Amino acid sequence: METKSKKKRIAILGGGPSGLFVYKRLVESGSNDFEITIFEKKKELGSGMPYSTEGANIEHITNVSDNEVPHIVTSMSDWIYTAPAELLQQYNIKPDQFNEYKVVPRLLFGSYLAAQFEILRKTGKKAGIATAVHFESTVTDINYDIKNQTVTVQTINGSNHEFDFAVICTGHNWPIRYEGKVPGYYDAPYPPRKLVQHFNHPVAIKGSSLTAIDAIRTMARNNGLFEKDSEDNLKFKLNPESADFKIMMHSRSGMLPAVRFHLEDSHLSNDSLLTKEEIDLHRKSNDGFLSLDFIFEKDFKEIFIEKDPEFYQRIKDFSIEDFVTDMMELRERLDPFRLLRAEYVQAEKSIKRQESIYWKEMLAVLSFAMNHPAKYFSAEDMQRLQKVLMPLISIVIAFVPQKSCEELLALHQAGVLDLVPVGDDSTVEPQNEGGILYNFVDTNDNQRSVYYKTFVDCVGQPHLSYDDFPFKSLLDQKAISPARLKFKSSELGQTAFTTDPEKVEKDENGDYFLNVSGIAINDNFQIMDQYGAYNKKLYIMAVPYIGGLNPDYSGLDFSEAASLRIVKDILRD
Repeated sequence: METKSKKKRIAILGGGPSGLFVYKRLVESGSNDFEITIFEKKKELGSGMPYSTEGANIEHITNVSDNEVPHIVTSMSDWIYTAPAELLQQYNIKPDQFNEYKVVPRLLFGSYLAAQFEILRKTGKKAGIATAVHFESTVTDINYDIKNQTVTVQTINGSNHEFDFAVICTGHNWPIRYEGKVPGYYDAPYPPRKLVQHFNHPVAIKGSSLTAIDAIRTMARNNGLFEKDSEDNLKFKLNPESADFKIMMHSRSGMLPAVRFHLEDSHLSNDSLLTKEEIDLHRKSNDGFLSLDFIFEKDFKEIFIEKDPEFYQRIKDFSIEDFVTDMMELRERLDPFRLLRAEYVQAEKSIKRQESIYWKEMLAVLSFAMNHPAKYFSAEDMQRLQKVLMPLISIVIAFVPQKSCEELLALHQAGVLDLVPVGDDSTVEPQNEGGILYNFVDTNDNQRSVYYKTFVDCVGQPHLSYDDFPFKSLLDQKAISPARLKFKSSELGQTAFTTDPEKVEKDENGDYFLNVSGIAINDNFQIMDQYGAYNKKLYIMAVPYIGGLNPDYSGLDFSEAASLRIVKDILRD
C-alpha cells in the first residue's frame, strides 16, 4: 500500500504571471517541506495570456516599464544581456541601450517572464524542492474531499491528481457567446492573429480601453501603413484594397483612456496608506463595514496635505461625487482626441523631467489600496464605487503607452478612427446572416440603429458570474458561494430589492444583500462555501472569478500582493 507523502502537496493551476509569483514565494520561503505540481495549458510557463501569442502580436506593447515591474529574480535590464540574440534582433533591441523607464513589446516581456520562471525552477531544485510541470494540460474540474481534506484536480485527458492544497491561477477567460456562430462577430480581440485580415468596410468596436487599442493596432497594420513625415510626425495611409476601412469605437463614457506618465513610486505603494490595524479599528466603529468615504479621505485626499498642498486646498471639501464631477468636467467638455493630444504632450514632459502627475498617480494608489479590503464595503458603497469612482479610475489609470497614443492620433487624423458615445442603454444585436446592429441614442437624442459587417467586443476582461465558474464539481458540492455585500441601511436595501430584485436579495433575517460578480473569498483568497465557512485547502487568484470583491486587480502588482498572503497561509498550516 502506498504511504502518503509527508511533504505538503501543492498544486498551482496555471503557470502565467500569477502562478509565477506563487511559485516564487514558495521557492524563496526558506522551506522545502512541500512538493509542487504546476498545470499549464500552453507549452511555456510565465507568459500567461497577455504576454503570449494568445494575447499579443509583435505590435503590442506593455503599459509598464522595467522599473515598474515587481521584483522577481533579475530585472529586465539585467536579463536583456542574456536574452537570445535572435529575440533581440526581432525587436531591434540593443542591451546597452535598453531603457528601464520605457515600455517593451509584450511578447518580449513574456520571454522575460518565462526566463524568470526557469531561474526559479533551478533555484527550487537546488533547495531540494520537487517541481513537476504538466504542459499543455488544461484543468477541467476540481473536487474537494471534505473527509480527507484533499483536493483532486482533473485534466483534459481525464487523469486525476490529489493534493493537500491548490491555488487557482487560471488567469483571463473570455467566454465565447456568438463568435463562430455569427459571421463577423468577435467576442474578444484575442488571440489577435484572428484580426490579421483585410477589412474593406467600417468595423465596430465596443469599448475604448487598452483592449480596444490592441485590436486597433492589429487591424490598422493589416489595412494600411504607419510612416513618419519630414517633421517626424506619425502618419497613416490606407492600402488601396482597404479604401473603405474605418474603425468606429463605441464608448459608454464617450472618452479615451489617459496617457502613461512618470510614476514617482513605480510600485503603487505609499507610506501614508492606512494599515490593516487602522482599517480594522475603523470597521469596529462602523458595524463591521469599511466606509468608502473614509478610505477616500485617508488614502487619497490627506496624502496631498504634504505632497501637493495646492491640490489639497482645491479638493479638501470634495465628496467622492464632487471630485469625480470636477475631474470629469474637462474630459466631458473636450473632444476626446484633442484631449488625448494634450495629455500626450503633458505625459511626455512628465517622463522627460521624471516628474509625476501626482493626482493621477495617487488615484492609481487609491485603487490598488482599496482593492483588497473592498469586500468590507457596504452594498451602498460598492454601488457608489462602481457607478461613480471606478469609471474615472478605469480611464485615468489605464496608462496608455506613448506609442499607442501616436498611432491613435495618426489614425484619427487620417479619418480612419472615430469615437461614438453610446450611453449605458446601448445594445448590440447579432444578425443571423452576419454582423450586428448597434442600437444607441446619439448626442442629439436621436435613436440610431447602425449595421456593421464586423464587430469586436473590446470591453476588456469581463467579471464573470458565479454560474460561469468553470469547475463544476465545486459548484455542485456548494463548496463555493456567490459574492455578495450587505446593505448597511435596511431602507436602502428594501428600495433596491423592490427596484432590482435580480441584483438584490433578502435573507431569512430580513437583511438585504447586493449580488456582485464572481465568488466569495476571504482575506487570504480562500474560497467560501454556502455556509460562510472558508476552505483551508483551496485558494483562488483567477481575477475573472473574484472581480466582484476585488474591483481593481492591477496585473503584476495584484499577483505579487495576493501570492504573499496565499503562500504565508499555506506554510502556516
